[in-house]
Amino acid sequence: MSTGPLLDANCPRCGGGFECGVQAGHCACFGIRLTERLRVELAEQYSGCLCLPCLRELIDADLRRQHVIGSAKASG
Repeated sequence: MSTGPLLDANCPRCGGGFECGVQAGHCACFGIRLTERLRVELAEQYSGCLCLPCLRELIDADLRRQHVIGSAKASG
């Protein structure tokens, strides 16, 4: 059920335009899972919604960072 219109938005990270559906109740980012640490980092660094390509890039970078940190702990 829709609660409002899609909003034209600009990503604060890349500057690209996208449609945010949060007010419509079906935003594409609803399926994105962020770690709590990444969620806090993004909230501190950016104001507003990020586009899906940027979110995916940041999630991938966070996963790589976790893997490197986990590998360093295992070998240390």
